[in-house]
Amino acid sequence: MEDFSRYETAQPVQPALIGPNAILQLDPLLRAAGLDRAVYEAADLDVLPDGESMIDEAPVARVHQALRRLAPDMAEGLSYEAGVMTGRYILTHRIPQTAQSMLLSLPWRLSARLLARAIAANAWTFAGSGEFRVLSPFSFELRDNPIVRGERADHALCHWHCGVFTTLYAALVHPKMRCIETECGATGYPACRFELVRDA
Repeated sequence: MEDFSRYETAQPVQPALIGPNAILQLDPLLRAAGLDRAVYEAADLDVLPDGESMIDEAPVARVHQALRRLAPDMAEGLSYEAGVMTGRYILTHRIPQTAQSMLLSLPWRLSARLLARAIAANAWTFAGSGEFRVLSPFSFELRDNPIVRGERADHALCHWHCGVFTTLYAALVHPKMRCIETECGATGYPACRFELVRDA
């Protein structure tokens, strides 16, 4: 008689999680543009997160992808502004004022190094199941980015991430810092790559 005790009981698959601000900061912008109902219906999203905990990355990805599909002319601006608002939320609620003051008192290249470490330590809030790496204090890589997973485009799509990184670096490193996406998984690159540049 076969001993079934040696077989492990299958465990339910847990969803990959991402921070709720990936949707919550986009919501008021969608409402102002009159796109919320169409986008949420297309994304099969019935209820917004309460903001108290991490959420399943799947509906977040569907919302961002539905916005790009239904309003391609507005998606870049709305996504970027939602990223800016997410960055401001982080500055207000997640980074202590003492830490912000310390970063601002340091030479900007050193501040960038410390901020990049902090971003890497909290990457799960915006990377979800993707693989995030700091390449330098001014360069990040996100492989298998869930926000664009499965999409194909002729231009970079990760405007929300650029808005987040621009806001944090401009506030804590140098006011002329700006994030650009130089490579995107949606355009066929193996990873989404973000570069922080300092405008003249």
